[in-house]
Amino acid sequence: MSFRIVKWLLGVILLGLVVVGAVAYHLEQTVHAPINVTTAQIIRVTSGQSANGMLNQMRNQGVIEQNLGLKVRLKLQPELGNIKVGTYQIEPGMTGLDVLTLLSSGKELQFTVSLIEGLRWQDWQQILLTTPSLSQQEHLSEQVNTLLKSIKHDSLEGLLMPDTYAFTENTPAIEIVKRAYTQMQVFLEEQWLNRALDLPYDEPYQALIMASIVEKETGLASERPHIAGVFVNRLNQNMRLQTDPTVIYGMGENFDGDIRRKDLRTATPYNTYVIKGLPPTPIAMVGKHAVQAALNPLNTEDLYFVSKGDGSHKFSKTLREHNQAVRQYQLKK
Repeated sequence: MSFRIVKWLLGVILLGLVVVGAVAYHLEQTVHAPINVTTAQIIRVTSGQSANGMLNQMRNQGVIEQNLGLKVRLKLQPELGNIKVGTYQIEPGMTGLDVLTLLSSGKELQFTVSLIEGLRWQDWQQILLTTPSLSQQEHLSEQVNTLLKSIKHDSLEGLLMPDTYAFTENTPAIEIVKRAYTQMQVFLEEQWLNRALDLPYDEPYQALIMASIVEKETGLASERPHIAGVFVNRLNQNMRLQTDPTVIYGMGENFDGDIRRKDLRTATPYNTYVIKGLPPTPIAMVGKHAVQAALNPLNTEDLYFVSKGDGSHKFSKTLREHNQAVRQYQLKK
């Protein structure tokens, strides 16, 4: 073979390497090119959808300019092709490779629902029923009844832990309820084991009832142990609790924003002006601080308290002191 031919072949090979290198470089550049989104967007991987199919979809939607480089990358990194069914959020600044990495990681977009202490179960139920990303809301009442039978309770009131719960799209609403129930039971058991001595509760559920009353009586965290201490003192002395939130709960839909004298005299299982001891169930969902207050109340001699009108309360040991406080803060005399 002549030198000229060898030289020509070497030139062809070199040119080929240059072309291949240029193509490889271009394809690599497309892999790392930012996707065409200016705001966060949600994409969904459905059952049976392949990585190549997703890349075609993204190109058709204009999210990426080129998908050949990414398809080549799938050959080099086959683990990226194992995309997981679910809902994902892509962000401005991400690359096509970032998107493939996200889809193959299974790190789905997390939605949240906030369930707040002091509300009733019926309020929470309405929140769950109207949270768009949850599913099976139409079966929630039936599923709750099944849960109640399994835990041997008539109501979920007070049994669920207030929190902000994260979940993936189409999580059944009942799963949030079950998580909230489990969290409360774990926390309550832990607090019950560390409770103060000589409390007037026969079981943890009664502590939840007390906690719910404390929760409704004050929004000041610093006052909760004191409020609990007053109610514990009243129970220990066989006095009626005489707390308005229980009356309101017992009135149900008949409560119009005002409590009248006849309401205080009307017997319901929750009217603590009529009954002695605790009502039969909690009257609201309770937070951790209220539970801790109920199980570790302030050691006090106080038996009464009245609102001072600024969110705080005046505590009194005797009825005479209490009546004076009522005149001062309620009657303004």
